[in-house]
Amino acid sequence: MELNKNSLMIIANQFKLDGVLELFEKYHINTVNRAAGFLAQCSHESSEFRIMEENLNYSADALLKVFPKYFKDMQQAKQYARNPEKIANLIYANRMGNGDQSSGDGFKYKGRGYIQLTGKNNYTKFAEYVGKTIDDVILYCTTPKGALDSALFYWETNNINAFCDKDDMKAMTKAINGGYNGLEDRTNKYEKYKKMLKNSEKNKEN
Repeated sequence: MELNKNSLMIIANQFKLDGVLELFEKYHINTVNRAAGFLAQCSHESSEFRIMEENLNYSADALLKVFPKYFKDMQQAKQYARNPEKIANLIYANRMGNGDQSSGDGFKYKGRGYIQLTGKNNYTKFAEYVGKTIDDVILYCTTPKGALDSALFYWETNNINAFCDKDDMKAMTKAINGGYNGLEDRTNKYEKYKKMLKNSEKNKEN
């Protein structure tokens, strides 16, 4: 079903999303399924569009549970606990285009935007796409419009619209999450947004 702009703006205004019409057109979010899928995934990832930057302020206990690959015992975890910069520089070192732990790239290129854009490679690609420097993009991703723009960039780069067209929430979720964490909540949100968009479309026709 083709997306109706009025129905989309009802939801956009609810969450104070900036630049929705312009950006959805740019990234081909032009059907009910595509809009509902994107909104569902982003609202889950960003706690209803409230979070635009990765926190990483973990306790020692949380580090052991969330990042067992990097933290093997309590003694090590305590050395990093409640130090987001130190944590990011460890867990994101030597991957996604980042340098080693001492480079500081892990913290510089931590997750930002409604679908946490992470790693130097992803920031570089997004910066080139929007015609900004990497430093400008880092700031841009923590603004409402930039958070939306970067999420849509990730969405299109990974061809997630194709999963929306097939009504495949599991594939959407895996493309965003790498697994199926929060699948029930994402699915509930997807159905909710589809209903809202379809109801608004019907109201317009009436």
